[in-house]
Amino acid sequence: MSEERRVEDLLRELAPQVLGTLVRRYGVFDTCEDAVQEALLAAALQWPAEGIPEQPRAWLVTVASRKLVDQVRSEQARRHREDRIALTTPQAELLSRAADAEPETDRDDSLALLFLCCHPALSRPSRIALTLRAVGGLTTAQIAAAFLVPEATMAQRISRAKQTVKASGTPLRMPEAADRAERLAEVLHVLYLVFNEGYTTTDGADLTTPALSAEAIRLTRLLHRLLPDDAETAGLLALMLLTDARRPARIGPDGDLVPLAEQDRGRWDRRLVAEGIDLISRALPRGQVGLYQLQAAIAAVHDEAEHVDATDWPQILALYELLEHTAPNPMVTLNRSVAVAMVHGPSAGLDLLETLTSDKRMARHHRLLATRAHLLEMLGRQQAAADAYREAARRTTSAPERRHLTARAARLSPVPG
Repeated sequence: MSEERRVEDLLRELAPQVLGTLVRRYGVFDTCEDAVQEALLAAALQWPAEGIPEQPRAWLVTVASRKLVDQVRSEQARRHREDRIALTTPQAELLSRAADAEPETDRDDSLALLFLCCHPALSRPSRIALTLRAVGGLTTAQIAAAFLVPEATMAQRISRAKQTVKASGTPLRMPEAADRAERLAEVLHVLYLVFNEGYTTTDGADLTTPALSAEAIRLTRLLHRLLPDDAETAGLLALMLLTDARRPARIGPDGDLVPLAEQDRGRWDRRLVAEGIDLISRALPRGQVGLYQLQAAIAAVHDEAEHVDATDWPQILALYELLEHTAPNPMVTLNRSVAVAMVHGPSAGLDLLETLTSDKRMARHHRLLATRAHLLEMLGRQQAAADAYREAARRTTSAPERRHLTARAARLSPVPG
């Protein structure tokens, strides 16, 4: 791993911890977030050349604190914030400390920051977007791609969300039990999106961003320890582990995507598989089955199969039917069409897939086209499958996925030279 990549991964891990420390210390969310971004930029420029400090989080906290003071002082209209900060921190402490002098004993406020970003005053899309930015470490461009909106629109949404959190005056602490229950669903959804962005990036040259998925797993572990009896939290953690266990076999030697059916299952992380299966096995009997528990159960059936031909497709189909009843979603229908094809034949799968063509969210989505291509290939309709693979390749923003889909098309119907 290059030094630049090592620094990038470390900064993504430390970003929410540093922001949590500053928000708890100074209580001005929007200004703290700006200061942390400046500190991260300074580190990204300095650390690859000069080396990572002995105490990197302390370095970032100190530099971000100095940036914060500079921001406050530079605007007369924010003079009251300077007074507030002056009351909480001795001026000499901010000005004279070495950048890495602070011991790394500061507590990690990432989980409390998650709940703060899921503030009830925010709309659901704003909660998710702000958390992906402040805690997940995603860029505005990545979040915009996930929401299928222009980057400028997402930047405005995140800015308004930060202003709303600031105006609410809510301190950085875990909410009370009643409020926590209401906001838990949003926190889980945010963690789910962060993990998915790390497992299959929506844009760029790399197929995955392991540090992002690792952070989602870390935060979900913390949440599970806090709420050990919540079945959906356990289900989400199980889903992440069962999915992440396949990562070593999912990327080929050249960084290309290897589909589940073609993966070397001997390379799967069996420790994660065992942990995930244990979690979901204990969560399912607790009561009402939810979205994440069902997805984890599907992942468990895949991971328990020693080879692709041993996959229990009837069980997977039954679980997808239950999932679609519990949480109707076009992506669930898309995945169910594959299970239908494996149980009842590819023609039945294509018939189900056809019902999604009238859904504006899915009609031109590359995954719908790629699934159609796969089912057409199963039917032996090679030219039609190749055309669908090429169209899917044109629509994806992921370079590895584009290469994979293009290769599939070329294998079925080479383009004349």
